[in-house]
Amino acid sequence: MGLHPMTRKLSTGISEKKREDAGVSSLVEYLIISGILILFIVITVPIVTTVFIDQPTNTLTQYAFIDIGNGMSTRIIDFYSVIPHYNKCAISTKFDIPDDVGGRDYRVEIIHSAERKDDFIVISRGEYEARISLAGIGATENFGWAGGNTTASGLNRIEYVYPP
Repeated sequence: MGLHPMTRKLSTGISEKKREDAGVSSLVEYLIISGILILFIVITVPIVTTVFIDQPTNTLTQYAFIDIGNGMSTRIIDFYSVIPHYNKCAISTKFDIPDDVGGRDYRVEIIHSAERKDDFIVISRGEYEARISLAGIGATENFGWAGGNTTASGLNRIEYVYPP
């Protein structure tokens, strides 16, 4: 019984034929798998950026804006509590707020709502905004109108002058 030269007998008695194109098929397999992996990376990198960087930053921004607004509201209400009503006076105080939130600037405004007789602190940047009430201070007749805006850089000032 003569064996073909391309066939060899294994120890278990099963014969195997050698493949002459084994190197080419390995290269093609490598290229296909590499192409699929590169495509997978191209699709997932933008998604990973959104999920792991942008969403936590946006959540941090919302909470930081609320904290800054509450801190400013507390300062203004404390300031309001020491005002000597109906006496001539001029009181001024300075305070500091964070320069940036999530590496970006933001804007702080005090807005008067005429229909509700209330003032709000509005902290905003782009599509993010937090509104914090000043606990009815605008409803007090003698307090007058509160208003103004600022950016976060430097010291900020609250002033009260009576009579205006």
